[in-house]
Amino acid sequence: MSLAQAPAETIVRPGESIQRALDSAGAGATVRLTEGTYAEHLLIRHSGVTLVGDGAERTVLVPGGEAPAGIPVLTDATTEVSSGIVIHAEGVTGITLRGLTVQGFTGAGVYAHTTSDLLVEDLVVRDNALWGVYVRESGGVRVLRCTASGSRYGGVALSFCSRSDALIEDNEAFANAFGIFVDNSSFAQVRRNRGHGNAAGVLVLNQAYPGEPPGGATDNLVADNDLYDNGLSAGVEPDGLGAAGPPISGVGVGLIGACRATVVGNRIVDHRPSGPSVIGGAVAMASSTEWGGGEVADNKVLWNRITGNEPLDVDISDNLDRQYFENNLVDRTSPERIEGCSTGGAR
Repeated sequence: MSLAQAPAETIVRPGESIQRALDSAGAGATVRLTEGTYAEHLLIRHSGVTLVGDGAERTVLVPGGEAPAGIPVLTDATTEVSSGIVIHAEGVTGITLRGLTVQGFTGAGVYAHTTSDLLVEDLVVRDNALWGVYVRESGGVRVLRCTASGSRYGGVALSFCSRSDALIEDNEAFANAFGIFVDNSSFAQVRRNRGHGNAAGVLVLNQAYPGEPPGGATDNLVADNDLYDNGLSAGVEPDGLGAAGPPISGVGVGLIGACRATVVGNRIVDHRPSGPSVIGGAVAMASSTEWGGGEVADNKVLWNRITGNEPLDVDISDNLDRQYFENNLVDRTSPERIEGCSTGGAR
């Protein structure tokens, strides 16, 4: 009987090339980074790779050197930008990223495209210009215990993941346009995250874009999150954060063109816009048909505390009769009376 050979492990130290180690280690390998700062742009080309640092804030990846050949241009970027860790090659699956900081890139901290079985855990993604963790057209995604801050668009974002089967859990997102952005993606669970100081804590969006895959945002779960003081101004230049779509500020949970979402057990408090916003409540539902999306319909809002928000705690602009509310603690809503929203609701 022969024993299966253990996957190879490669140790990389500051001054050595992470990219060289990734390329030579091959599929199924672990590349372990010791404490220190590494100035590189990385492209993961093999399946089953684990890239692990010595801990966030101890192992830090910053821009530097030449980007490896073959890194695709970041989708949606208006100019050529560079990202920190890129997973974008046909058939590459089963990637794990753990225990490091990725900061200061002009694109995304982590950019994953057309992959599956992706685990991103215990990362700090900080001050990356466009996105923190940005995942497109992928499935089987887990983003756990990460801190994402300082991005013009999203801290943690799923985009056009039609069957994401994603778990976004126990993360902290702040100082982004959208703390957690479920963009034309479905079957995601957004659970036990902290979102503060963004323009929107959690935004679920169904919107059509020219040249993009079919959209849709259905069957997403937003549960047990702590969302507070998301009053940053986004979509306004030069005084707001970037050009991340129309003006948004002061949103806890936005469901725009979303269907069959469940928003349950969240604390959504103290939202006050600091600039103009097309969304007028801490919890807001609206159609996106004028942007090529769809109706907001068949959503459930259950057992949430939604208080202390300006100008409204809950704002439903379309299809109130197709939403279900139960036992939510609120102060002010539009329309003024919503069955299942009251001052005697969830505590």
